[in-house]
Amino acid sequence: MEDVVNVMAARVQSPSLAERHTADLLELFYPVHYRGNMAVEEAMRGDLSRKQAAILWLIRSAGSEGRSMRRKEIVLRLQDWFDVSSPAITQALRRMASPPMGLIRLVEDTDSAREKRVILTPKGEEFIRTMVERGRAFLRHLIEDLPGDRVSGGIEFLRASIAAVERMHSNGHRR
Repeated sequence: MEDVVNVMAARVQSPSLAERHTADLLELFYPVHYRGNMAVEEAMRGDLSRKQAAILWLIRSAGSEGRSMRRKEIVLRLQDWFDVSSPAITQALRRMASPPMGLIRLVEDTDSAREKRVILTPKGEEFIRTMVERGRAFLRHLIEDLPGDRVSGGIEFLRASIAAVERMHSNGHRR
């Protein structure tokens, strides 16, 4: 009986595997988010500002056929990611549409005359291809000395984590 009590006391005092993983993951938040992800972004964005790069990547990732997106949706997503106002986003979009950049076009949305649609120009599409190549080169260098199974496991973990976050978000959980 005393052994059972000692085992139970040890379990109460030592954190579970899930608790240890949670603590370890939380300690990685800063280095992964602010150091790792920002380094990838820096490698990819070239001469663009963070907002401008985020706009292009957002269109590529979540836009219609990876080529266009409603301005309103861009504003909503960027306000969620950055502490930025709608006029600041509109200003960034105008700069991206004007020479010498010319990466996007702003056109009237067919569904609403008051809404604008942001469409990549051929120059914008080429810039995104360049962003992808720079990102791949950076990541290739990052993982070149890591065992393939560790990289594959990391990719699987990240995909599962993103899916879990999306499920939580769609169920109304913001934590």
